[in-house]
Amino acid sequence: MTVTATEAGAQTAGNTELHTLRTEVRTFLAEELAAGTFVPAVDNWMSGFDPEFSARLGQRGWLGMMLPATYGGHGRSPVERFVVTEELLAHGAPVAAHWIADRQMAPGILANGTEQQKQRYLPGIAAGTLFFAIGMSEPDAGSDLAAVRTRATPRDDGSWTLSGTKVWTTGAHMAHAMVLLARSDGDPGDRQAGLSQFLVDLSHPDIEVRPLRSIDGEAHFNEVIFHDAQVGPDALLGRRGEGWAQVMGELAFERSGPERYLSTMPLLRAWAEELRRAGATPEQRVTLGSLTARAWALRRMSLSVAAELAAGRRPDVRAAMVKDLGSAFEGDLVEAVRASCDTEPRRGGSDPFARLLADSMLHIPAFTLRGGTNEILRGIVARGMGLR
Repeated sequence: MTVTATEAGAQTAGNTELHTLRTEVRTFLAEELAAGTFVPAVDNWMSGFDPEFSARLGQRGWLGMMLPATYGGHGRSPVERFVVTEELLAHGAPVAAHWIADRQMAPGILANGTEQQKQRYLPGIAAGTLFFAIGMSEPDAGSDLAAVRTRATPRDDGSWTLSGTKVWTTGAHMAHAMVLLARSDGDPGDRQAGLSQFLVDLSHPDIEVRPLRSIDGEAHFNEVIFHDAQVGPDALLGRRGEGWAQVMGELAFERSGPERYLSTMPLLRAWAEELRRAGATPEQRVTLGSLTARAWALRRMSLSVAAELAAGRRPDVRAAMVKDLGSAFEGDLVEAVRASCDTEPRRGGSDPFARLLADSMLHIPAFTLRGGTNEILRGIVARGMGLR
């Protein structure tokens, strides 16, 4: 992405500092590419698991950036973190191992966790050595997050028994821990009431992780089954019964980031390079310009959410808009490039652009589903604007 004269009106860091930070990240990525430590890929924030790469980012202070130094963080602004993540995504770097932990668990635990939980989890997140999965979606529930049936039953000694199944848990096979949304009170008919969050170590003997293979042959999704797993009182995150409000706060981080429109940016960059080498037709120039303009508009929207978060506000509606428009753009980008080039998509062979195009096509179905379907997101926007 291009450095702007002003990073969406960022007040927490000057333009010079942001420019310097962006240059540092680009230099690091250029060195990593030259060393052959990774190959740019689409959707690498979902499927590109490389714990060693994550640890190198942690060593450079590019994880846990907004956490206080007390917990291993660096006290930097949301816009500074935006600069780092934007460059990582645009270059197709393998960031999936730490992504969930850094994106929403760090701020979630900082806001709602006990001091013991903060000391236990946050330093590892900042170091890029402790990874999280999200236990929200359930079988037969679609995007209806409030239809939670996983049960957290309190015991007389203050501990909890967890029973139920979560699905589409990205990276659970690699993660050390999971944030779990479970029904601690009432029944499924109570919807948002009676829900609580728990921090659960996935090495628990009564927690089973089953890989789910997707259309591209990979297995970064999982089904996670809780076989009456007993956890201690210290597993409860935040206050009992306030899980829904806590999750909504976390989803602002999940839905608004640059990953919601940059998943396929490596393909656009690669195609632009192909056109530079071979020459572009007028029609291809128009397509490239249109896609670039849409990406720029989405970037400005996402940066505005970062500014809202920096101000301590909860931009739920704006975040839903970024995710809705961004995920549609990701698929549109792939289809536009495929229609505008003569390259035959192939997962095999020696042409890296043909492989990148083929992989991009296989990821299209997930874009408008994960993080809440676009229909659900539009309902959030409509309610927020008083239209429903």
